[in-house]
Amino acid sequence: MTQATLARLPEPVPGPESPSVPEAKPAPKHDRMRALDGLRILAALSVCVYHYAGRGGQISDVWSQSPRELFPDLSAAAAYGCLGVQVFFVISGFVICMSSWGRSLGDFFRSRVSRLYPAYWAAIVLITAACVVLPSVSEPLRVNEVLVNLTMLQQPMGVHRVLGVCWTLWVEARFYLLFALFVVWKGVTYRRVVIFCCLWTVATVLAVVADTPLLDEIVMSQYAPFFIGGLALYLIHRYGSDLLLWGIVGTSWLLGQRFATVSLWSPDAHNVFYERSPYVILLIVTFAFASVAAVALGWLRWANWRWLTFAGVLTYPFYLVHEHLGWFAISILHKHFGLDPRLTLIATIASMLVLAWLLHRLVEKPFGPRLKRAMKLQSERLRA
Repeated sequence: MTQATLARLPEPVPGPESPSVPEAKPAPKHDRMRALDGLRILAALSVCVYHYAGRGGQISDVWSQSPRELFPDLSAAAAYGCLGVQVFFVISGFVICMSSWGRSLGDFFRSRVSRLYPAYWAAIVLITAACVVLPSVSEPLRVNEVLVNLTMLQQPMGVHRVLGVCWTLWVEARFYLLFALFVVWKGVTYRRVVIFCCLWTVATVLAVVADTPLLDEIVMSQYAPFFIGGLALYLIHRYGSDLLLWGIVGTSWLLGQRFATVSLWSPDAHNVFYERSPYVILLIVTFAFASVAAVALGWLRWANWRWLTFAGVLTYPFYLVHEHLGWFAISILHKHFGLDPRLTLIATIASMLVLAWLLHRLVEKPFGPRLKRAMKLQSERLRA
């Protein structure tokens, strides 16, 4: 980092909860970037198709036949759908940096809890109930395991997951914790975010060298470059292009494509029907960074359709319920009613989108704000 670059870094702004300084002015409100909502739903649908048609294991039992035989062309492309998770992580870095600007640590914590938990708890209940009704598709977990799942800490506890996709929520939670401790606590500024990105990148490389499970669990080397790239891209959106920021994005892309290729490209992979190409993996990782960069630079302002906002609010509940509840829908429609496989696939995705809307309308919308207000009121009482 050159002296000239350091001279241009804005000075840290004290956090709004600091008792010794005036309250920091809130950051200006941002218009909703509907292109990000479009990228979210695209990533969620790609993961969904991967779970229905691109991987082996239990899904073959659900279809009563290998998806490779049912969807020979789709199955080959669907094997790459799992990379939608990497797209999510780049978007998450961008959005978390944007939404935490000007907020206190308490506000940040309350916003994350009220955003994540209501729909998550509802999904746990729905999927557990479905497992009880149709254990032939997926057996229900023991009561003690289901209860631990309500905390979202089942993975470090070594407990079986109710939701197959919740491993990504554990990754997200660790990102929130790191960002809160090293950036939000003191107040989000350009300087703090840049330093955090640089230090996390160095820690990512050192964790690979150390090869220590606990260190890697904290640093998350395999996924850190995607979050870091998203953070830097938001700074580019907010402050404009800068060689330092583009250097962080470029380094994150280079490291991210390496981790993604190592983890997903294997001639001996047994969880997919076709061997993935390292070139396609590179292409999709590049798309993850390039698409969010296009948003950051304002190139996608034209994608301002209202339906993208609607699609965006469906993404999280859809992501939570699509895998296991989708398997139940496939089993009923295809195995019991004999519906054509392609129609079953379309009907299942559509039904999961409808269920996601119901979760948003009946759970997220009413209970999220209530939970947030309750935590805010409790915080004010404790301070008083």
